[in-house]
Order: sequence, then C-alpha cells, then structure tokens
Amino acid sequence: MTTNSSFRVVIDTNVVFEGLTKQGGAAGLVIDTWLAGLLTVYVSNALAYEYVDVLSRKLSEKRWQKLRPVLGKLLDICQFVAIYYSWRPTSPDAGDDLVVDCAMNTGATVITSNLRDFRSAQASLGLQVMTPVELVIKLVGNGGEA
Repeated sequence: MTTNSSFRVVIDTNVVFEGLTKQGGAAGLVIDTWLAGLLTVYVSNALAYEYVDVLSRKLSEKRWQKLRPVLGKLLDICQFVAIYYSWRPTSPDAGDDLVVDCAMNTGATVITSNLRDFRSAQASLGLQVMTPVELVIKLVGNGGEA
C-alpha cells in the first residue's frame, strides 16, 4: 500500500490503545501506517499526555514498559499542534474534547472507534470523523491516496 502522507488525521486514544495492544485489525493497521510515516498525524501536548496517561494506567507495568518506546516513536513522528482555540465542551468525554480541539485547529479528520462521542462535534462544527476500518478502506480503495 503506497500512501500519500498528506492525509491529515488525529488519532483518538482508543485507536492508539487498541492498535498497540491487539494483533491485527484495523487499529493495528492505522498504527503501522503511522509508524511507517504514511499519514500526517497531529497531536497536541494535552492529547499526547492523555495517550501516556491511559496506556500507563490500563496496562501492566511490564507491558507499559514494552510499549512505551513505541508510543515515543509515534509521538516523535507526528506534528505537534498548539491549541489556539477550544470548542469545548462538545463531547460527553472530556478526553474527546482534546481530540476535537486538535482536529479543529489543524483541519484534520478524527480516527476513532467511538463515533458516538463525536456526533455533536460533527453536527455543530462539521468535524470529519471516521473509524479505523473506514480509514483502511479509504487508503486501499484510493490506491493509497487518502
């Protein structure tokens, strides 16, 4: 799969968690595509801290220490974004507002397994949202041109 890295995305924490902890599946392919530098992934400082917080709390110490360098590599190759404007609150989950703010400040598409929490932002802000499966289909269906 050859990909155009100009496709701009913000990866929700649930996709990062699933992609790093489960073998195979669409979330894993999203992480692999990110690691290969085939997507332009945006993250704010607050969202990066959320990734670390969720993974460190939900994983065993041994598993966290194993995955920590991988998360570090992912963060090294993404584009950090300063949040100049916040659209809060738009989601029932405050962590999802971090994703919304990052996506709205960069004009990026949110990749999430939990579409429900982003419905309000989609309707009121025009936020673009897709699942990991939809992203993989889009990448493959367009010959890698998202």
